Order: sequence, then C-alpha cells, then structure tokens
Amino acid sequence: MKLAFSTLGVPGMPVAEVVRLASGHGYQGVELRAHPEEPVHPGLGPVERAAVADEFKRGGVEVLTVAGYAKAAAAGDDEPVLAELAGLVELAHDLGAPYVRVFPGGGDQDPARADAVAARRLGAAAPHAADLGVRILLETHDSHRAGADVARVVGTVGHGQIGAIWDVMHTWLAGEEPAASHAVLAPHLGYVQLKDIASAEDTAPLALGAGVLPLKACLDTLDPDSWVCWEYEKRWYPEAAGLPELLAAGREHILRLGSPKR
Repeated sequence: MKLAFSTLGVPGMPVAEVVRLASGHGYQGVELRAHPEEPVHPGLGPVERAAVADEFKRGGVEVLTVAGYAKAAAAGDDEPVLAELAGLVELAHDLGAPYVRVFPGGGDQDPARADAVAARRLGAAAPHAADLGVRILLETHDSHRAGADVARVVGTVGHGQIGAIWDVMHTWLAGEEPAASHAVLAPHLGYVQLKDIASAEDTAPLALGAGVLPLKACLDTLDPDSWVCWEYEKRWYPEAAGLPELLAAGREHILRLGSPKR
C-alpha cells in the first residue's frame, strides 16, 4: 500500500512543513485540502503553484489529491459548479496531482434528481479533466454516504476520468458492510480514506485502531498497490490530539492490519 495523509489534520501548516512531515514519517503522498484558509487553494497564481509543486518534488512526496469542496449534486445552476470543478482540475494539473476530490452535496433533494444533477455536471467536467490528465473523484459523503450511492452516479457518467473515493466512516455510518462497499466502488475507485471514531454519535477523530471503524475489513478488500489516505479531521475538532504525534503509530497500525489480497 501507498500511504498518504490529509492536510485537514494539520490546519494551516506551511507546505514545506507538510512535506517534511510526510517524508519523515514514511508517507508517500499528501491529500491537500484546497480551501482559502489553507496555503494551497485555487486562488494561487502560476508562480505560487510552481513553488508548491517544486517543494513536493524536492521532498520526494506526491501530491495525491486536491481536496476541493465543489458539490456535484447541489441545488442551483450548473455554471458555478462547473467553474469550480474546472478551477480544481487546473490546480491539480499544475501541482502534478492525479486526483480532485468533490462532494455530492445533494441536500434534501429527491435522490433521483440529485443523482441526475451530479451525473450531468461530472459528465460535463470530464473532457476538461481528461485533457489535463486529472481524475475527478466523488467521495462517499453527505447525501451519497453509501458506496452504492456514489457508484450509481459515477456509473451513470460512464467516463474514465470520473471515479470515487471510499471514505470508510461514511459507508459504515450508512450501514454498508466493507465488502459490499468495495464491490460497488472497485470499478471506479481512486483511493480509500481511513479514519477512526468512538461511535456513530461521537465522530471526533481518534488514533487509528482506537475506535470502532472496521479498518482491517476495509483494507482486506484492496489490491496491494492501492493508495490509502488518513483523513484526520483536526480542523473540525480543535480539541483532538495533534496529527503529527500520531503519524508514526498510524502508519505502523495500517501496515500491521495485514497484507492486502494478492
């Protein structure tokens, strides 16, 4: 497995420190939270983007994903969402990242309508993503929490540049077994986001292995060359322990959970 962590776990940390943290703890990649309050976001100019890409290259760490906040199924006009998707794809291209993360964000719309809206927008964004060599991944999240929900949308699009991220917390909260999640997501899967929590009612981030999520059952479904990203949600839970102090043990825990299928 190739390991990454999300900068959601180190809010506001300068890029150089993120790279040192990853390389120093045996993580091959980083998922960059692309938000204006972070050092990396779509508002960066060409010189700044080149500097970020160079920092990662010199440190021997990959930018796995530009983790954006576009909501593919959100109510409203298509144009603002398509513009946001295009900006994220261009940022990923400039940083050398293969993936962009997006959310469903369907809210309380009729599920069939939310599916159709998301599929239409992702399908419209796919050619630009293909031209730039970037894959847009829809995360199991909010209105489309289960793997079956995301697979339904991505399968409707039917384009190789549109795929899925499996956030194991959300599929678990949806009541979906890991094997079932993997079965529907596998044809579209970009990578897996791991985390751990105390319960469905208490989703504050914990060290991997300290909570209730079926991490081994999820990892057991993966191919040996899969990317696995630890998404530690420190930004939303400032009282949680710091991620840097947990990274070494987290890496060892993932590797101890057993070899993926071969």
